[in-house]
Amino acid sequence: DAIKAGTIGNLLNLVGAGPVREMQELAVNHSRLRIPLLIGLDVIHGHRTLFPIPLGETCAFDRALWERSAREAAIEAAADGLALTFAPMLDVARDPRWGRIAESPGEDPWLASQYAVAKIRGIQGVQLASADSLAACAKHYCAYGAVTAGRDYASVDLSDRTLEEVHLPAFRAAVQAGVATVMPAFTDIGGIPMTIHRPLLRQRLRTDFGFDGVIISDYNAIAELLKHGVAADLAEAAALSLKAGVDIDMMANAYRHGLPVALERGLVEMDDIDQCVRRVLALKERLGLFDDPYRRGGPEQPQVISTRRQFAREAAASSIVMLQNIRKALPLRSDLTTLCVAGPLGDAAAEMGGCWGAAQDMSQHVSVLQGLRAALPEVLVTHAPGVAISGDDQTQLEDAVSVCEGADVVILCVGEAANMSGEAACRTDLDLPGQQRALAQAVFETASNHDIPVIVVLFCGRPLTLPWLFERADAVLVAWFLGSEAGNAVADIVTGRVSPSARTAVSWPRSTGQVPVFFAQRPSGRPASASDHFTSKYLDSPNDPLFPFGHGLTYGQLAYADLRVTPEQASERETFSIAVSVTNSGERAAQETVFLFVRDPVASVSRPVLELKGFTRVLIQPGETVSVQLTLQATELRFPDADLKSIFETGAIEILVGPSAERARLLVACVTLTT
Repeated sequence: DAIKAGTIGNLLNLVGAGPVREMQELAVNHSRLRIPLLIGLDVIHGHRTLFPIPLGETCAFDRALWERSAREAAIEAAADGLALTFAPMLDVARDPRWGRIAESPGEDPWLASQYAVAKIRGIQGVQLASADSLAACAKHYCAYGAVTAGRDYASVDLSDRTLEEVHLPAFRAAVQAGVATVMPAFTDIGGIPMTIHRPLLRQRLRTDFGFDGVIISDYNAIAELLKHGVAADLAEAAALSLKAGVDIDMMANAYRHGLPVALERGLVEMDDIDQCVRRVLALKERLGLFDDPYRRGGPEQPQVISTRRQFAREAAASSIVMLQNIRKALPLRSDLTTLCVAGPLGDAAAEMGGCWGAAQDMSQHVSVLQGLRAALPEVLVTHAPGVAISGDDQTQLEDAVSVCEGADVVILCVGEAANMSGEAACRTDLDLPGQQRALAQAVFETASNHDIPVIVVLFCGRPLTLPWLFERADAVLVAWFLGSEAGNAVADIVTGRVSPSARTAVSWPRSTGQVPVFFAQRPSGRPASASDHFTSKYLDSPNDPLFPFGHGLTYGQLAYADLRVTPEQASERETFSIAVSVTNSGERAAQETVFLFVRDPVASVSRPVLELKGFTRVLIQPGETVSVQLTLQATELRFPDADLKSIFETGAIEILVGPSAERARLLVACVTLTT
């Protein structure tokens, strides 16, 4: 009735070509103005077919993969009649307690910017009006990842410099990439909720960045202004949001019911409403909805679905990070006869999708047990969950240990449930939930007594603090939540069909007490020194993470040498050419990710100890040495000065290249910036 009356112009969480068409017909055939609906859904890491969660997929460090998974998801979602997705999420996240780190591209703003461009290209396609394109939504603008204590929806309070250098770049990149819509965060920054933050919405986003698209509130965010304590009623909340430039009210009914009252009170003018309406109508026109409101919703061919599943398998395998591999426990040896898959996540297909699989069919996901049995038909693959993911029941623990005793190898699948990360899924304890630690310790003890290798596969939406586990496991794979083809992807890695190549997009802390820990910290006036008590360090832990940003092993043995940078001096208009030799002395090919960092040792403003400025991937065969080429435009070395104005300063710059953000493993060359 509301659609017919013209009081609802947009819908969300409606899935399927049939239902979408039914609602669209109400608007087009029965409303007074016959304006088609804009229908959207959270298509975060796939639609019907799920790919790895964003934090996991970012670890592939593969722009083409990021773009293709977004393209496949958009095609699949458009076939269900959708025209808008609330993705990509671009919040830089440095606190693994925060549940939504699972949806983020990790800890680095430069990386998040690269991710933003790839995802928007994939979602929106070549033309937004195409039947297989969706409008993308860059969210959550901005600094949602900096919530107090890693607690969802909590307040944000940070410096203008951190806002400028860490939390705004990805959204600037999104606007430059042509993103159709932007969603402000639920949260406030320094007491001003983002939903009404005029300086950041009207000035920074619209004027400075040049964004002329649609701003969509987050779910019920306008009504929540009353709980923030900045509006007395729905009419005031609606007026404040409209004045800040928010065009669409998601699920708060604030515009529908509050704006007429606000107009009567003089809190808004008709011109304010018209500006927002024009932007929404312009988006609907760009999507081709006026030309043909039913252009999305066509059937897909079976071969297209089959190809997508194969790609999902490849994307999942590319996102698995091998954190350690002691005694070359992986890949599995060829003479294996018995294999035990232990742990509550070994045969948990429904958990493999992770958070935000809105349209997923859990019955179509592949578990680790299924994947290994398919990959190893000649091997006896047994299974013993031992304990549940959560809860205190240990009655099946000893049975699981007994099953492990008879195996050549144990693959221990532990971690979080899918709903333990994502929105409203924050944790203070980053150890294994439930009795999984007891199970793991019992398996380690039994395996040690019988000389059985234990390979741990961690399923999680965040880094977990498990130093005790890394001390005992022969190998550890971080599988995050890999999506529909999870089990097959794990099988591809452990059998050696695919060499692991992913790298952590977020630093892996030793303990929760280190949080936040990230590679781009500033040096301080008293950097840590073992010989000086009065320096920045802990009494009970090293400062550095257990695994640095960019860490990840392959089945090759790689060494870096001969870093060359030309020219040695450059002005802002010039480009540095960087080359480094990488040798694979191992017995297997390796897909290596080579990182480019910079360090400005003396500047008018203290700069981070490392800044990411590039990466590339290269396949290196056994015994091969490859010269890896990267480029760096000198203009990328600009930074905000004391007044937060972009500046290019002359002087010495360090160029660092290597396999991760671990300083000891980076090769260094010095260049000079000139006028």
